[in-house]
Amino acid sequence: MTKNCHNDYKMKFSVDEEYPDLSQHNNHMAKVLTKEIYGKLRGKSTPSGFTLDDVIQTGVDNPGHPFIMTVGCVAGDEESYEVFKDLLDPIISDRHGGYKPTDKHKTDLNFENLKGGDDLDPNYVLSSRVRTGRSIKGFTLPPHNSRGERRGIEKLSIEALSSLDGEFKGKYYPLNGMTDAEQEQLIADHFLFDKPVSPLLTCSGMARDWPDGRGIWHNDNKTFLVWVNEEDHLRVISMQKGGNMKEVFRRFCVGLQKIEEIFKKHNHGFMWNEHLGYILTCPSNLGTGLRGGVDTASVGGVFDISNADRLGSSEVDQVQLVVDDRKNTRGKAGRSSLQLHGPKAP
Repeated sequence: MTKNCHNDYKMKFSVDEEYPDLSQHNNHMAKVLTKEIYGKLRGKSTPSGFTLDDVIQTGVDNPGHPFIMTVGCVAGDEESYEVFKDLLDPIISDRHGGYKPTDKHKTDLNFENLKGGDDLDPNYVLSSRVRTGRSIKGFTLPPHNSRGERRGIEKLSIEALSSLDGEFKGKYYPLNGMTDAEQEQLIADHFLFDKPVSPLLTCSGMARDWPDGRGIWHNDNKTFLVWVNEEDHLRVISMQKGGNMKEVFRRFCVGLQKIEEIFKKHNHGFMWNEHLGYILTCPSNLGTGLRGGVDTASVGGVFDISNADRLGSSEVDQVQLVVDDRKNTRGKAGRSSLQLHGPKAP
């Protein structure tokens, strides 16, 4: 293990002196982190120097809500999920419906395996989208990366995205360098992301040096969008108005595969393993990292229906769930395996 001088300094104090007060907390981390686990892991760090206290800080600072269970921890690099597995494996199991350390994740980005989805009722469905995150191998994750790393991720992303052609040809807009007109247009398109204000994100270190090294890319048709260096290295979004989820998912799959091919040519593929699928900052997004959703009109306003599950089932399975639910409910609330957000302004 890499030596972490700051972590070594903490070891002068006993476990009792360093163990956080979690008595008022309601998050997955607080449910799992016993004094024994803390004592076992507190002296460890990943090769890049991410420590147990770095993992849990956001969950210590944010006790959570009595009725809303947050995760309460983040990864700082790909190795976090192995070095701190005694903590993270139970959290992952708790958050993902009993997913075991021996389970293997399914990945399926073959859009042709999706059944239907091109005929969602236009009387209800206003727009459709699929989004996910990706982490680039060779870099630490947003809670931990340095300014130089973050700028390196942005530079690599610009090179990759600017080489796309056809329906994916587009333009990159750096947050700290766009014109007023570009900013106003991105706001009007609902593409612009702001500095994180949620304590869950700021306490984990994701907002450091804002807006340095962050930006937005979208294709000319404004149907394929990539956020760079927000909560994850990349957030990839395919969307369009109407109910043709099949077309949205096709573009999502093709675009993702094109992007990864380019990153691999630069010797930087995406973080993935057969147990956790795609590796992302928050354990809640492991697996596919996917959220497929439709803005849907129903009694009481406009709602957003999306999948709740991300780990253990494939991208096709998760989008299929949204498609099937939308066709079966026709304006009613989603099933327990989906999330219902809203109401939203029409």
